[in-house]
Amino acid sequence: MSEKKTLDKSVFDDLMSEAEHWEINTGGETIHAKRMPGRWRLLKWITSAVWLSLFLGPYFRFGDRQAVLFDIPHRQFHIWNSTVLPQDFWMLSLVLLFFAILMAVATAMAGRIFCGFFCFQTAWTDVFTWLEEKLEGNPQRRRAMDKAPWTVKKFSIKVIKHTLWLIISFLTGFSFVAWFTDAYQLWSDVFTLDAGTTAYVIIATFMAGTYFLAGFLREQNCFWLCPYARIQSVMIDNTSLIPTYDFKRGEPRNRVQRTKDKDAAGDCVDCKLCIAVCPTGIDIRNGSQEGCIMCGLCLDACDDIMDKLDRPRGLIRFESLDGMEGKDHGELLKRPRVWLYLAVLVSSVLGIVYGFSTMDAVELKVIHSRLPMYVLQSDGSVQNKYTLKVLNKMNNDLEVKVSATGPEGLVLVGVDKPVNARHGNVTPRVVFVRIPRENLTQDSMPILFSIEGIDVNGEFYSAERKSIFIGPN
Repeated sequence: MSEKKTLDKSVFDDLMSEAEHWEINTGGETIHAKRMPGRWRLLKWITSAVWLSLFLGPYFRFGDRQAVLFDIPHRQFHIWNSTVLPQDFWMLSLVLLFFAILMAVATAMAGRIFCGFFCFQTAWTDVFTWLEEKLEGNPQRRRAMDKAPWTVKKFSIKVIKHTLWLIISFLTGFSFVAWFTDAYQLWSDVFTLDAGTTAYVIIATFMAGTYFLAGFLREQNCFWLCPYARIQSVMIDNTSLIPTYDFKRGEPRNRVQRTKDKDAAGDCVDCKLCIAVCPTGIDIRNGSQEGCIMCGLCLDACDDIMDKLDRPRGLIRFESLDGMEGKDHGELLKRPRVWLYLAVLVSSVLGIVYGFSTMDAVELKVIHSRLPMYVLQSDGSVQNKYTLKVLNKMNNDLEVKVSATGPEGLVLVGVDKPVNARHGNVTPRVVFVRIPRENLTQDSMPILFSIEGIDVNGEFYSAERKSIFIGPN
């Protein structure tokens, strides 16, 4: 019994010792990370620039409309010269599947790489803190200003900073709404108070969310609000490439000027620059932690110090735990789930490409009336009733002529005039087909409906659909 208690106490002491090295900022003080140039910082700016499309995207034009416009009231998604209607929303499912699997692949192979380089929260926080540094100075000055009493200078700097933050937050909300309506018209409507309540509410919500999350909450969102921080730990393993401190090479830590036996000391000089540049304030030397967003900024900081000390780079590097132990890097490609993820990823991409490549500007659907299946006419012919649905995905109305081919003697009734297919809508038209009874060799025979039309630009469009003609046995 005494041995049991000793064992439990030993385990408890080990856990307490480990807890002393946990790096979790609970919001007690604002983290002012140091900015340093480097290849990972440059890559971070490049990848974060993808979000500039939120601001610039709605202003690209294609013809007489936006290049990308999600017109929800009219149930139309315009993407350059393609228009996706509700009938094509199966492609949207593939797009969502693609991004979900892409995140799973990225996490399995490189941890929270999405957080470090592509996350909306990370990108906007980076912009906000960049502005903060330009106005208030380096981290030491910012900490001093936060603690200093209010003066005219401090007040004016804070007002300018928060004004710029609010402007960026407003543009974020405005640009989001602009994807769903004409951007140029939206500017006029918003400032003349003609925009709808929904537009104002969405702009205000995005503005408040961006201002609060990127300006104040910052890394706390990555710690406590983001669900991805919780699930990523179960998606990585010893083969995942993550920012890793080379413990064998770096230990024991010693400052250069205090080291007498350089051969006995590790390469880590305990400069703590890797902590200073970390946007979440963790010490990567204590191992993989929940707060690490895999941004690679600690790699830039460490490489800079190694260069100055004329030592090899890579004391902190993207490496798997197996790689640190000298195991083969090929183990990553031997993981079945990685190949499964990639297979689903490729399949979804092929499906999206196929959908866009086979998507016609005009489509025809034919519905055969079931009540009654057929009608015997007084002249001995057999009549079937059909509902034709013409789907026009273009931006202009199109007049189409309807025709049908099938058994000899076929007569099409109800389309003496062209059908005016409304743009972005389904236009129905009821037609009748009559065929002499003696020409019906079977109780069910194939029939082909076709539509043809020329738009205002002189381009020819056509579509066809097979159906059946039903007669008596």
